[in-house]
Amino acid sequence: MNKMRRELAVLQGDDAGSFVTMADTLDAIVENTETASNAILESMEAIEEMVGELRQSTDPTVAAVCGRITERSNQVFEACSFQDLTGQRITRVVNSLKFIEERVSAMVRMWGKEELAKVVEEVKREAEPLAEERILLHGPQREGVAHTQDEVDKLFSQDDIDKLFG
Repeated sequence: MNKMRRELAVLQGDDAGSFVTMADTLDAIVENTETASNAILESMEAIEEMVGELRQSTDPTVAAVCGRITERSNQVFEACSFQDLTGQRITRVVNSLKFIEERVSAMVRMWGKEELAKVVEEVKREAEPLAEERILLHGPQREGVAHTQDEVDKLFSQDDIDKLFG
């Protein structure tokens, strides 16, 4: 029972990868794949327009190459359907996360938030030596949340960089 209480407390900790953070990360994945897919499709449409211009040539070699380009373009259009499938699958995962979140929240209510808050503080104190390292391991972030290149550059002077590379 005590171990279950600790695990519930960790799930409720704000730096433990909460369900909200997981759902937000999945939303970012959907947004990024949608943006990438749109960029690919727009570029392919532009290429198809250029191929249309080339088709006006009477050279049979140009016509044959245009046909091959169109075939490959169609394959790219078909492959871009991954974005719709990815979005559907991620939606299923988000729904599963919400279900789990509801179950965990019900268990938290049974234990009591105040009691679990005490356990969270205990767990944080135990994990404190690793906290600084975890801050650096946040991975890719959404636009507006991530540090800009200028902010990163301010962390290092040219002397610091020169020392790294001898």
